[in-house]
Formats: sequence, C-alpha cells, structure tokens
Amino acid sequence: MSITEQRPDFGALFTPKLLTVLKEGYGGAEFRRDATAGLTVAIVALPLSLAIAIASGVGPERGLAAAIVGGFLVSALGGSRFQIGGPAGAFIVLVSATAAEHGVDGMLIATFLAGIMLVAAGLLRLGGYVRLVPYPVTIGFTAGIAVIIIISQIKELLGLSLEGAEQGSVLGKLIADIAALDSANFYAAGVAFSTISVIIVLRRLRPKFPGVLLAVVAAATAVALFDLPTDTIGTRFGELPRGLPPFAIPVLTVEKAFAVLPDAFAFFLLGAIESLLSATVGDAMTGRRHRSNCELAAQGVANMASSLFGGMVVTGAIARTATNIRAGAHGPVAGMLHSLFLLVFMIAAAPLAAKAPLAALSGVLVVVAWNMIEQHAILSLFRSSAEDVVAFAATFFLTVFRDLTEAIAVGTAIAAIAFIRRMSSSFSVGGVIIREDIADSVGMERSAYRPEDALSGNVAVYRLSGALFFASASSLSLALDRVLAGQNALVLDFSEVSMIDSSGAQTIAGFIRDANNRNVQVAIAGASAGTLKVLAAGGVTRKVSVYPSLIEAVDKLR
Repeated sequence: MSITEQRPDFGALFTPKLLTVLKEGYGGAEFRRDATAGLTVAIVALPLSLAIAIASGVGPERGLAAAIVGGFLVSALGGSRFQIGGPAGAFIVLVSATAAEHGVDGMLIATFLAGIMLVAAGLLRLGGYVRLVPYPVTIGFTAGIAVIIIISQIKELLGLSLEGAEQGSVLGKLIADIAALDSANFYAAGVAFSTISVIIVLRRLRPKFPGVLLAVVAAATAVALFDLPTDTIGTRFGELPRGLPPFAIPVLTVEKAFAVLPDAFAFFLLGAIESLLSATVGDAMTGRRHRSNCELAAQGVANMASSLFGGMVVTGAIARTATNIRAGAHGPVAGMLHSLFLLVFMIAAAPLAAKAPLAALSGVLVVVAWNMIEQHAILSLFRSSAEDVVAFAATFFLTVFRDLTEAIAVGTAIAAIAFIRRMSSSFSVGGVIIREDIADSVGMERSAYRPEDALSGNVAVYRLSGALFFASASSLSLALDRVLAGQNALVLDFSEVSMIDSSGAQTIAGFIRDANNRNVQVAIAGASAGTLKVLAAGGVTRKVSVYPSLIEAVDKLR
C-alpha cells in the first residue's frame, strides 16, 4: 500500500481515478491524447484478445467481449490512471482447464464468482496484502505459465493433426505433439514462424509500429493470396459476430457454484496479483500512485459484467498498459476509448478478422509468452540467495506440472520461512561499553560512567539488536542465561530492537523472573513506544524500571 493510502478515508479510498482526472480539468487537448493512445492500444489489443481467447478454448468472440466490456469498466471505475483491462495470457491455462472440465457456462460462472471475490477484497482493503506475494514467487508462476503457453501452442505452430482429444497435462500435450510430428503442416509452420520473425524485427527496427497487428495482417494476406492450406478463425469458428454477445445471466445452481469454486478462487488470486502488478508497473513508468483497493473492486465489477456478456476473465494487462503510457495517454479515458474502438472494429471488420490464420495467432502468443519470462530477473535471483532460488523453482515447477494456486501457496510459504530465518539470524545480544569521550557522537548524555563498569560486576549493559520475535526467542533465551552469570545489575538496551512480538516479550519476562530469583537488578532502556506497548502487554514493565536513555538507566542502577 502506498504512503498516501495508509490511512485514507473510505471515500478517497474508492474514488475512481477517472473522477480525479476530470476534477483536475479535462479539455480537448487531453481528449486528443487519450484518443490517440486508445486507438493505439486497440490496434494492439485486437489480435491479442482473439489469440488469447482461442488458446483458452472458449471462442474468439469471448476475448473481444472481455476486452470491450471488462476493459471499459476497468478504466472507468479503477484506481489506476493508465490501467488497460482485458484478457491476459496468464489466464490461458486456467480458463482452458475450467472450460474443459465445466464447460463454457462453468467458466462464465467461475468468472462471475471471481468478480464477487475481487469486489469483496477491495471493500475489505486487502489490496496491500495481495502485493505481499514475494518477488521470486511472482517471477516463478509467470515463467511457469509462459512455458505452458508455449507448449500448448506447438500444435497450431506446426499445424499438427492429433488423434483423439487433446491432452490436458503439459507432459501429455508434449508427448502427443511429438507423436504427431509426421502430420506437421509446413505451410502453417511457415506462417507461424514468419509472424514471429516480423514481430521481432519490427520491435527492433520500428518499435512504435503495431508489430503484432501488421504481422497478423501480413500472414492473412499471404494465406489468402496464395491459398495456403492452413486454418483461419473463419474456417475453425465461423464468422465472428458483428457486436457483443447478448446479455445473459448464467444458470447458477448450488452444485455448479461449489463445483467451480476452486477455479473461481484461482481466477480471483491470479487476477488480483496481475492487476496490481500491472498498476504498479504503470506507477513506475509515470511516477503516479494507484489506489489498490479501488482497483480490485473495479476488476471485480469488470469480471462480473464480462461474464454477463459471455466474456472471459478480465485483468490488468501489463503490455497494453505500458503501450497506453508510451502512446501519451492522459488518463482513464484512453482505456475507455480503447474498448469503444474495439467495439467499432468488431462491428465493421469482423469478416476481415475471421481471415486471420490460427498459426499466426499462435506465433503472437509465443512472442507474448517469451516476453513473460523475465530472463534478467531470473538470473538476478540465481545470483542472490539459495532461498530465493528454491522459492522460484518450487513455484515454477508446481505451476507447470501441478496447479497455480498450489504453486503460489507453496512458493509463498518457502519465501516466508526463508524470511523468518534471515530475520532470526540477524538478531544479536552484545555487551556494551560506554566511553565518555564518544558519548556525544552516539547521541548519549555525558556521564561519569566508566568503561570498566561494564566489566567489574557493577552495572552491565547488553544491547539487543534486530527483530525479537518467535523465531529468535530461543537464541535470546540462551544468550540471556549467560548474561546473568556473575552480575549484580544490568541494563537491557532496546534502542536497536526493530520489532518485538508476544513470544519475545515472554522471553524477556522469563529472564526477569530468573534475575529476580538471583537478586539481580534489571532495567530496560531506549525502547520505542511500540516495543514498550508489547512489553507492557506481556507484563514485563510491571517488574522492571524503564528509562528513556541508556545513560540514565546506568546511572540509576549504579
């Protein structure tokens, strides 16, 4: 959660960025900037929405419906100034698995339920907690999803003809594809790899060009001119509808709701993470700050609305959000116009879109998936710590071979355990000798306290440093047991204790009981207000004297 969102009032917390932008003043110049950016993003989003929906196994029109309905609401109601909503490649695996198991109706119900969860998460102000997913976990599941997407596109990339139903597992798909290599369509493969090459070349030589759209248009033109024997959207799915699917409420039963609930939760979890990650990327590019809870609530409304128009899951799309910013967008109106432009494209150019080769769209998805694998981030993780590598590897392999929700849970648990270990190892207890000649340089009062006092059994000073919590409590207990030997009075300096929990407070309380039994006087010095509150709750402050400064505590005990 950003600094400005730590303690906001409820109204400010859920005020859409659109209202903020309009209050700042919105005129013709701002609208022209948003219109240009919206058109640019729509050109990028059109082939991506089609490709993602087809790869998800739910039909191309459902991707467009999600981008139009969901994308409009994400921008109109969201807490990010530049967020672009729509179908995302990260959801291909989840959506295809849900549609295969529960049908398209089940996918729509899961999307609607995920929307309810997202709205609830926003209203409960959980936005800051969603962003606590560790970085190695985020990189791990993103890379895992990318690998699954690439493997899932081998069939269309090579134009393979598989016998029987397509396998659901990654290994099953790979084995089936290898077995069907002799059925490869070299025309389809040529179209796919030509599309990939055009996108890569244009990104390097002409990065401002809509490389994805130009590559798909070039592929469609080549297939039509030379009558290449490769499937297109039209030959596989028929003509695209010239407009949104009709509004329809999915038939919801208790049994169906419980059946798709795990899928809905997976949609919710990934949607929350992806949308806030995309908004954070937008913040980094512009210096702005999004309202995370408002963003979650808007994502929830957008998913519910998308499902009612037959659309698939909606989330913040990082690549399209970045494109929106680079195109000079002023605010959320750009995202709203992007959806309206897509609707115009759907009405006016549906027959042309139907001519897009499926191999070309697979090539687009391979490029998208490759870009999802953050190679530099992965290399930096391998250069950092073994714990980060383990968390990344566990998340990656569980995503590829098991389940995304399980992968995030296990990866987060590993990262949390590693963090606890690091925090506990950073805690220390050490003897302190206060010298008069450096007292001022460390911010202490001058005192007649002599260096030898800490060693003569008069008054000993021990400084506690780091986080004093359940993981470091046992090492603290052992250290304090050694401290008691041969002392008449001692001061525990808490000035460098960063945090303390009830376990740490109880360890201190036990130490004080032992000290009292041995007739050793104990004082506490330099504790912050938060630390004193925890110590008081543990009954510690009732048994010892508490002093604001170390010098004062030493002088009193002497």
